[in-house]
Amino acid sequence: MAISSELRYPTRWYSKLLVVVVAVAFFACLFAAATSVYLLYRILSPTVTHEELGSTDFPGHPEDFLFSVPDGQERSGWFFPGLRGVPTIVLCHSYGSNRGELLTLATSLQDRQYNVFLFDFAGHGDSKGQTTLGFEEAGELEAALNAISKRDDVDPMRFGLWGSNLGAYAALITAERDPRVRSMVVESVYDTPEDFLRVQIARSGLARISLIERLTVAEFDWKERAIRNVPPVSANMAPLGGDFKLFLEAQDEPMLARDTQEIYLRAPDPKQRAEITVGNYARMLDDAKRVYENRILSFFLMNLPPNSRPRR
Repeated sequence: MAISSELRYPTRWYSKLLVVVVAVAFFACLFAAATSVYLLYRILSPTVTHEELGSTDFPGHPEDFLFSVPDGQERSGWFFPGLRGVPTIVLCHSYGSNRGELLTLATSLQDRQYNVFLFDFAGHGDSKGQTTLGFEEAGELEAALNAISKRDDVDPMRFGLWGSNLGAYAALITAERDPRVRSMVVESVYDTPEDFLRVQIARSGLARISLIERLTVAEFDWKERAIRNVPPVSANMAPLGGDFKLFLEAQDEPMLARDTQEIYLRAPDPKQRAEITVGNYARMLDDAKRVYENRILSFFLMNLPPNSRPRR
C-alpha cells in the first residue's frame, strides 16, 4: 500500500524520478507507434505521377488491353504488337513509377520485332489500391501473362520479363511459378517484401530510431498476414534452371545491390551479373538510357530471339 501510494502521490526524489521516466517512456512509445503507422501508410501509398497519355499519343500503334487481376478488378495495359507469333516481353515498373516512364524502352524492344506489354501495379499510375511491395504484384503479373497468352498473335509459351526493384521481385516470383517465362532481366531485386520495406524506412531517415523500424515492419506483417508464410525468393529458385537470367546491381542502391548479388549467387545457371552506375531507368539521363537499352536488347536478342527458339 505504501509503495502504491508513493507512486500515485510521489514525495521522495527517486519516486518522482521514476514517475517522470515512466511518463517519458510511455509518450515515446506512443510517438513511435503513431510515427510508424503514418510511415507505413506513406510507404504503401507512394506518391506517383499519373500519366496523361493514351495509347494513341505515341508511336508503335499500341492498343489498350484489359485483363482481370486476382482481386477481381479490371486492369488496363498497353500492348505493343511485334511480329505475329513472337515472344512477348512484359516490362514491370519500379516502386513509385508507372508504365508511362517505360515507353522508350518498350518502343526500342518493339523495334526489334518483340511484342511488349506495360501496365501499372496496384497503387501506381492509374491503378487503385496500395502496394504490397511485390507480394500481390506477382499475382497481377501472372494474371497479365494468362490474358496475353490467349491472344492469337503471340507465342503463348515464350515470355520475357524485365523489372526493377518492386517489378524485379514480382518478375522473379512469377518466373519461379510459371514455365512460360524463358528469359528475364531483374535490377535491384530483393529477397522479401520486408527487405524492401526496410530500404524505404532507411530512405525516410527514421531507420536510426530502431523502435520505429521494428514497429513499422511488425505492422506491415500484421497488415499483410499472408506474406509471413511466403519463403524468400532465393529459397525456391530451382525452377529457374534453364531460364536465362541477367541480374543488374545498381551502385547507387547499395542495400539492394547486396541483395541482388546474394540472390544471383543462389540462382541456377544460366545466369549473368552486371553492375550499373545508376539504377531506375526512369531517372537515367538520355545517354545512360541508350546504353541501358542496348544492354537489355542484346540480352533478349541472344536469349529470347523473336525469329527462332533459343538454345536450351
